[in-house]
Amino acid sequence: MVTQINLGEIAVDVVKKDIKNIHLSVYPPTGRVRISAPLRMDIDTIRVFAITKLGWIKSQQQKLRAQERETPREYLDRESHYVWGRRYLLKIEEQEAAPEVGLKHNKMILRIRPATSHERKQEILEAWYREQLKAALPPLIAKWEPLMGVKVGRCFVQKMRTKWGSCSHDSKSIRLNTDLAKKPPECLEYIVVHEMTHQLEPTHNARFIALMDQFMPKWKFYKDQLNRLPVKHEDWGY
Repeated sequence: MVTQINLGEIAVDVVKKDIKNIHLSVYPPTGRVRISAPLRMDIDTIRVFAITKLGWIKSQQQKLRAQERETPREYLDRESHYVWGRRYLLKIEEQEAAPEVGLKHNKMILRIRPATSHERKQEILEAWYREQLKAALPPLIAKWEPLMGVKVGRCFVQKMRTKWGSCSHDSKSIRLNTDLAKKPPECLEYIVVHEMTHQLEPTHNARFIALMDQFMPKWKFYKDQLNRLPVKHEDWGY
């Protein structure tokens, strides 16, 4: 059940869960605010917590609303698509065979059957991006596990509307947004380290920041870089 509290003009959705710590999130594209709180926590305590975070909430909302959006994808020749931060021009090639995606020079070649629908083109490319990300993850995780002293249980790649990644502290698994395959490789590495650090510290407190500073001194630069890049044009929600 969702309860709403208001901080002036800012509405905050509150969801009580069987968790130990309180979590605050600001979601794109409009900066919707949500707090997940332990079952035992009363609404007045949650309100006080939200008030102490009001400055941060407003700052995050401003960043999200100012962030550039991609134009809707039409999957036509010479449309721009990105792979690992590099721009490619789409080239459609029709063939009576299974669909394929390939990169050649500055072109992304999409081979499809004649009369393939817009929705099917999108499915093919999203599946291809997912495979690129899946292939990039094992060496990254293998690199950081001994450096950080943590072990990743399982790694999932999926379409995520409201975040770049998430971590399950109990199962040691991490989930990553398929769209990271479109961003520069260092942005993916930052998100991997971020989620792995949550195995050591589940919240974004001072200890978490200190650990990130220790493992990846330039993490704030990579975070800002990722946040400056255009995000997918879609109706975000949760």
